Amino acid sequence: MVSRQTGGIVLRVVGRTDRPTLTGFVTANTAPGAMVYTDEWGGYNGLPEAGRSHATVSHTPGQREWARDDDGDGVREVHDNTLEGLWAALRTFLRPFRGVSKHYPNQYVAVFQWVYNLKEATPTALRMLLGLTPDAP
Repeated sequence: MVSRQTGGIVLRVVGRTDRPTLTGFVTANTAPGAMVYTDEWGGYNGLPEAGRSHATVSHTPGQREWARDDDGDGVREVHDNTLEGLWAALRTFLRPFRGVSKHYPNQYVAVFQWVYNLKEATPTALRMLLGLTPDAP
């Protein structure tokens, strides 16, 4: 997930993309009443019942749309382009590893999420990355 307000991301490796899994993930990481934009994958169909507003774009051949302006203000707010770009960034991040161990995909994704959400390389963040105490000289 990508927050349109903060730009922060929450990523998880899941074994299934069914309705209970996706609805649980979205509700655990969004506030009640949040607007969620996705593609038309059926696993997201339970979001309105879970208290989340939901709008989709269609990627079905012959009906493809990449962004849509639902409220007529000239801004195409219904899209999932940000998240699709994020997946491309994750693939680029993983490329130097020349393969990802099937035993540890969560760790690769967690490191990517941490780096992505780290908007500034402060001395404290660098010290933490090096395993040093944040307040040491």
